[in-house]
Amino acid sequence: MPTRELSLRARQGAVDDAPQTGWPRALLGGAIGAVVSVAIVLTLGVVAMSPLGAQAAAFGVPAAFATVIVSAALFAAGSRSLIPTGGPSSATALIVAAMVARLLLEDSAAGQDFSALRIVVAVAAAVMLMGLFQIAMAACGLARLARFVPQPVLAGFMTGLAVLIMLVQLPPLLALSPEIWREQGLQALAAAQPGALALGMGTAALIWMLAWRAPRAPAALLGLLAGVAAFQLARWALPGVALGPTLGALDAPLTLPGLLSLWRQPAAGLGALWQHAPTIALTGGLLALIGTLESMLAFRATDQQFGTRHDQVRDLLAMGLANLAGGLVGALPMVQLRARTLAILQAGGSGRAAAYGAVATSALLIAASGDAIAQLPQAVLAGVMLTVGVSLVDRWSLQLLRRRGAGGPAVRTSLLIVALVCTLTVWQGAAAGVMAGMLVATVVFVRGMNRSLLRARCDAVAQPSRRVYAPAVEQWLQTARRRVIILELEGALFFGSAERLSDEADLLPAETRFLVLDLRRVSAIDDSGAMVLNQLQARLARRGISLLLAGLGPASVQRRQLQPFLDDDGAKGAGNWFDDCDHAVESAERRLVDAHPDRVDAVGGTVPLAQSTLMVGLTAANLAHLARHLQPQRLQAGQHLFEEGDAGDGVYVLTQGSVSLVSANGQRYASFSPATIFGELAMLDGQGRSAHAVADIDSEVFLLTREALATLADTDPLLCSQLYRNMAVHLAGRLRVASLAWRSAAA
Repeated sequence: MPTRELSLRARQGAVDDAPQTGWPRALLGGAIGAVVSVAIVLTLGVVAMSPLGAQAAAFGVPAAFATVIVSAALFAAGSRSLIPTGGPSSATALIVAAMVARLLLEDSAAGQDFSALRIVVAVAAAVMLMGLFQIAMAACGLARLARFVPQPVLAGFMTGLAVLIMLVQLPPLLALSPEIWREQGLQALAAAQPGALALGMGTAALIWMLAWRAPRAPAALLGLLAGVAAFQLARWALPGVALGPTLGALDAPLTLPGLLSLWRQPAAGLGALWQHAPTIALTGGLLALIGTLESMLAFRATDQQFGTRHDQVRDLLAMGLANLAGGLVGALPMVQLRARTLAILQAGGSGRAAAYGAVATSALLIAASGDAIAQLPQAVLAGVMLTVGVSLVDRWSLQLLRRRGAGGPAVRTSLLIVALVCTLTVWQGAAAGVMAGMLVATVVFVRGMNRSLLRARCDAVAQPSRRVYAPAVEQWLQTARRRVIILELEGALFFGSAERLSDEADLLPAETRFLVLDLRRVSAIDDSGAMVLNQLQARLARRGISLLLAGLGPASVQRRQLQPFLDDDGAKGAGNWFDDCDHAVESAERRLVDAHPDRVDAVGGTVPLAQSTLMVGLTAANLAHLARHLQPQRLQAGQHLFEEGDAGDGVYVLTQGSVSLVSANGQRYASFSPATIFGELAMLDGQGRSAHAVADIDSEVFLLTREALATLADTDPLLCSQLYRNMAVHLAGRLRVASLAWRSAAA
């Protein structure tokens, strides 16, 4: 199959692991899924219109069925997901309920009597606005919005919705009207009916038991049927026991369907739209945000379970069009209904045929069973919805609670955000909870980035360069390196973390002369971060401190990000930007040495052969004798002296220039300055050269071969012994520098 066709199939979610069924079985699976989830659809309709009290079922149930019939059919036609099953959700139903309550308060404050037309028109407008927002989000490429919501915010929101769902069930469970419950609060418990509570809790307990003992059984449907049977049996056997009211008549001819009802009373409907415009706009935006998040998460969960991949933009566009049309016919907000999806999958259905089967079955249920639905006990439906509420409690939050003691500050912070969002969602509504949660999560993120920007802090004693200096220079540098401070950064250097550098600069010791910033692990640098670096360089310069930036190789991302913002990339910047931290520290060391003219040249100068490390303790006669066994060699810049793996034929004495030992890919192991020796390890152990030796600049070396040493051992054993001793002292000095660095780093 051509690559292009494979790519198209992947985008459309047509992967081999997805369950495939024929259309008869798919239709049957969709029908079973619709029957199984009918209890949830019914109760969500009542929840969405619950502020209307006794009329909640009359308006909510038809609206819920309009969602699973009209909106869901349009969604199934346009989506390419595995099972495009749309319907109302707990989250969106509660948002609608909060809106309806707000509309009633606004009408009451304006001195207007209850008008079902005004309520339904406003809700329909919010649903259509939700659809428009979703279409715009799809056009702007925001279909991946769910990935950018912090997990604690999402967890707190879902838990808050779960609490709200359970609180909303209290009036029907106690057989109290919502109006009495709102007005009297806990005092209304005196009028509660224990029989209704027992019926509802018994229904919930049966559903939980079925879900535990038979997880593949339609627990909600079986619990609903058992609750209805118990209600009818109790009314026949115990007529004196109060079990609460039923849903009642479902017809609402004056208000449905949605915005299409404006033709009946256009003035009243348009007046409602104008008066409640802020509430409608806020609710439409929140429905789009929450509905999209919920749907995208449901799609992702299905993809993870079956190895499929849905087309996010296409699905969001189809959802927006479905909600836009659904508002016209009085439907509730539609999302990808995961409960129905799972029910259909368990029944063996998949694909659009299964979604169409669910739509057709829902239409048959409302057409043929309207009177039967009106006789459903409210307490039984409340028990079903109670189980839905409990299932919505975020499992991730519960896992955090179990390990809060061992999880540290990060876990406690996440739990605090979850608690804040949950509390505000219950107290002030979903909008307040989500907005506050996003704000707090952003603040926590910025503070976390600010704290985590600094990965490590040390001086050059703990992290010296790989330059090997003459003994006199090295001895002086062992103290002078404390004037070089190294800050290793990681993460993003942006507006929320850049000021951390200024804080660290204020803490530099007074003796500091160089600050090296290792940017190798910095993932991103914005204009604020670059500006802070500019300002930091100027501030440090006034204190006599030079700022050196490391990790800015010619092809590095960090260099490209800094280039447009820093004006220090000319001659001045060229001396302060380095490929890595090692070269930056070496530059600081050499500048420290250059500031003291009485010191031996660190790099590039010429040192007499008699002052080299190998010649320590030799008399003039020894030097004259040794000189006859040394082989001088001139090197051009970039010339290789030997290659990795070559035979260790001798030790080299460097008297001029600089030679580095590097790996095959150019990584530096060590660089040698005049008066030092190198190559002694391979000569002593006979295992060959461990790296390439390359001249950094024009250099001069003297080679003392193994054969020459053998000759000296025969002719002048004391001289040979001193040479071996000098090589051992040289190695000990290098090891001591490394040991001091290890000790300082450990401290």
